[in-house]
Order: sequence, then structure tokens, then C-alpha cells
Amino acid sequence: MNLLSKHARFEYSCYILPTKKHTLRRAVLPVPVMTVLINQPHPSIDKASIQILVARFYGRAREDALIGPIFADAVHDWDHHIAQISEFWSAVILKTGGYEGRPMPPHLKLNLKSEHFDRWLGLFEQTAREIFPEEAAIIFIDRARRIADSFELAIAAHAGKIIAPRHSRRIV
Repeated sequence: MNLLSKHARFEYSCYILPTKKHTLRRAVLPVPVMTVLINQPHPSIDKASIQILVARFYGRAREDALIGPIFADAVHDWDHHIAQISEFWSAVILKTGGYEGRPMPPHLKLNLKSEHFDRWLGLFEQTAREIFPEEAAIIFIDRARRIADSFELAIAAHAGKIIAPRHSRRIV
């Protein structure tokens, strides 16, 4: 039995689904919810593997036509940025407590749109799945989607808008 099947459980959530006639109907669908113990991350996850994930992700992001220019304008010391984001992910996944930054204020200044978050998540998910076994990748993907939602909600609220989360309800 792998970690995913051992620790996954299902909750039921209500979704609004489009039908063939373009009307909406309610449906109750099973949604997997990870119940991995916080103090026992997947054995493949450690600080070194997180540094590899972050470095490889940013290598791709910097070359990306959509989000690369945003990073090029915002990040001036890549070594420092990669080290800082590696600490962030270590704190999120391994609970190391090493990250003391405030990630939201810098992101509010970047004029980010939904397509930027979609691309960021696409590249991040691809990279996580290449580096980690599925049971570990899914932990990063779930957290990344929640972070993307949090950032999008905060950016919208800062602009006086109300939006719904778009990423964390998707099945991993």
C-alpha cells in the first residue's frame, strides 16, 4: 500500500457543473483530501530535495515567455531568492520554521493576473512531479494550489474585488 492510498480519504463537496444545455446543476462529488501527518513528511522530502525543486522550477520560470519577464523585473539576486524560497518551502512542508519573510507585500506590487498563477502552478506541478514520487509531489502541489488561491484572493481583495478560489478544489 503506498502513502497516497494509505493516507487519502474522501470528503464530499458540492460543485456547480455545466450541462450540455449550458445550464448549471448541483452535483455532489468525492474530493480526495490528503491526511498526511505533518510531522512525518514523505521520506523523499528533505531540505536538499526542496532546494533542487526550487532551483529547477525557477530555471524554467525565468525562461517562460509569460512569467519570466515578471521575475526578471522583480528578482535582482537569484541566489538569495532561491535560498529564501527554499527556506519558505522547507518551512511549509517540513515545518522547519526557518522562513521569516512576508511573501504577500512584494506580490501585491507585481500586477499579477490569473494567467500568471496558472502558468506558475503548471510549471511548479510539472517540476514537483519530475523530482518526487507521486505521493510526495502531491503534497507540494496541494500546498502550491492553496498558496496560489491565497495570493489571488488577497490581490483581489486589495483591489476591492471578491473572487472564489480556483485552484485548491481541483483534484490533484
